[in-house]
Amino acid sequence: MIIERFTLDQLKNLSQSFPAIGVIGPRQVGKTTMVKAFRNIIDKETVYLDLELISDLDKLKEPELFLSRLADKCVIIDEIQHKPDLFPLIRSLIDQQREPCRFIILGSASPVLLRQSSESLAGRIAYIELHPFAFPEIQNLIPREQHHFYGGFPDALLADSAEAGKLWLNNFIRTYTEKDLPMYGLSANPLLIRRLWEMLAWINGNLLNLNMLGKSLGINYHTIDKYITYLENTFLVRKLEPFHYNMKKRLVKTPKIYICDSGVLHRLLRIDSVEQLMGHAILGYSWESYVIEQISALKRPDIDLYFYRTHNGAEVDLLFTRGPEPVATAEIKFTSSPHPEKGFYYCIDDLQTTKNFIITPDSDDYPVKENIQVCSMEIFLDKYFKDI
Repeated sequence: MIIERFTLDQLKNLSQSFPAIGVIGPRQVGKTTMVKAFRNIIDKETVYLDLELISDLDKLKEPELFLSRLADKCVIIDEIQHKPDLFPLIRSLIDQQREPCRFIILGSASPVLLRQSSESLAGRIAYIELHPFAFPEIQNLIPREQHHFYGGFPDALLADSAEAGKLWLNNFIRTYTEKDLPMYGLSANPLLIRRLWEMLAWINGNLLNLNMLGKSLGINYHTIDKYITYLENTFLVRKLEPFHYNMKKRLVKTPKIYICDSGVLHRLLRIDSVEQLMGHAILGYSWESYVIEQISALKRPDIDLYFYRTHNGAEVDLLFTRGPEPVATAEIKFTSSPHPEKGFYYCIDDLQTTKNFIITPDSDDYPVKENIQVCSMEIFLDKYFKDI
């Protein structure tokens, strides 16, 4: 089953102006599938290289000789992290003949870990981050409850059975800890990284306390910070930073931590069914991280996401900003009868936002105050998000 990704339009647009486009995202998220769909619609001959195949790596034993002959084609290089020394050569070839869509590179890590890429191709490359399926991409095929439980990775979400989906997620977690993270340079015991990842799942949606994690695992603050940075740069966890731009109030300045994919979150916590999730202590935080991930996958580049919390405990789960300016807030609640808390009003007054939402699983669309709207996630994404 081929499901067209929303990001495909972004790839089409960027291919008309940038000589190189980087498509990044976690393994098995659908990068290769999307780019193969792009090959069918581009008005340019393409050459595809998968650097996990020895036969394709062999073609690049003399990379300058091989790639210089393809100046009139779009060269797609998959899993480029296996050969980071290509970046300076790609830069040189682009500078010799700069035209749109000469190279599309695919990688399973951020530009920070794709060594040299951000420096070597500065001004020549645009990056697209491909997330697991966002709900609007598959809402005509999959119920939201199923998407929330299994997450957005295609092989887990579209598996033939519940057990097959969970097995895929188990293998995904094991492969990342035992193979992928070490490949990116994380020299740590895979069992330790697995324990850290599981601990982060238990504090999903909470403030990140590096000292507490370090004491629990018997390692120091700086080492924990380094390990989490690797998880973040491979799209496994997300730090949500607090907003405190030019604010004179005493505000929390510690980030929150989230597991990026809800299916991975539930496997790390060994939650085996939707019924178990409904009775689990993590449910509210699971819903919060799920909604934030949908919004992150669909947001425009000019919108940034934060949370806002004062030292008195008043808090907004999600703050939307454009540059330094707060433009909207959202509380994310797993309830059928939401009521704004006093702290929400306090934060709205602080931030002076006129668009404020309480996002729930199944609420109708209605105001509770002049500037606070209650709605379901689907209504928010379809009706309100595009106007923020």
